[in-house]
Amino acid sequence: MSRSKALQYYIVSRLLLAPLQLLTIITIVFLLLRATPGDPADAILGGRAPEAAKEELRKQLGLNLPLGLQYLNYLGNILRFNLGTSLTSRGQDVWDIIGQYFPATVELAVFSMAVALIVGMLVGTLSASRPGTYFDVGGRLFGIITYALPMFWAGMLLQLIFSVQLGWFPNSNRFPPTLAAPSRITGLYTIDSLLGGNFSQLFASLHHLALPSLTLGLLLSGIFERIVRVNLKQTLRADYVEAARARGIPEKKILVSHALKNALIPVITVLGLTFASLLGGAILTEVTFSWPGLANRLYQAISDRDYPTVQGVLVFFGAIVVSASILIDILNAYVDPRIRY
Repeated sequence: MSRSKALQYYIVSRLLLAPLQLLTIITIVFLLLRATPGDPADAILGGRAPEAAKEELRKQLGLNLPLGLQYLNYLGNILRFNLGTSLTSRGQDVWDIIGQYFPATVELAVFSMAVALIVGMLVGTLSASRPGTYFDVGGRLFGIITYALPMFWAGMLLQLIFSVQLGWFPNSNRFPPTLAAPSRITGLYTIDSLLGGNFSQLFASLHHLALPSLTLGLLLSGIFERIVRVNLKQTLRADYVEAARARGIPEKKILVSHALKNALIPVITVLGLTFASLLGGAILTEVTFSWPGLANRLYQAISDRDYPTVQGVLVFFGAIVVSASILIDILNAYVDPRIRY
């Protein structure tokens, strides 16, 4: 089988597996929510509400039905792209909640990923290109420490230093309350302020975005530092690198043009999946910095036992992760000619 046909077969097989992956996520979310303690009726009406009122609410929500029938009704709604309505936001549609809060999560994820990628690649490259030196030891320590630090602890510590003590950055929210927010075009404040030509709004949004994105980006940079350092060290010992040195090619050119390109192939996989997980897993960051994103809204929905919102948001995040994994697999297949199927 030729490589092009094998690649087409691989892409089709990955696309066919996507619905199964998403179905697995949907099923796990459904079962876990039903297995957790607590009653949505108590969360909505309060523990002192009459039992008749609670039972009527359970009937309206379909929680009085057998579990299998609840699951089939839920799958039917998902197939119709109906994620339901919130129980605690006055009947707001879950899609409206996603549209309202998701841009803030995207903005935080994009800037955090940029910080993680730049810092991780620089530290990893510097460490691998100088083996056995203080740069190498420092790079390894940097990777271990940033990977191991708890997000909530590091976030609160940086808030205490740079917000409370030094006063350099605001410690919460997405935009100062004294300024009018940018007119909503994309939902991303940095982009909307640029499109509107309002640089005061741009600087204000960047000022509020700086500390949470730097915190999350630095903690994630350890992942990229370790991958780049390990793969670059292996690449620098490869035969074709030794042959390039024997031909008198400068070490800097060998590092950039030969070794680093091949060492970055595994980074593509980690980059895509890390970004996807950022979109769905930035709860600790958003809660710590009171960032009004979708992950923070998900945390509130979990606390309120808001079944439709939790299910809808988790399914939405699951679809993003599945889509990202497929795109990364296809991109790797095109980038790396050594892959066979």
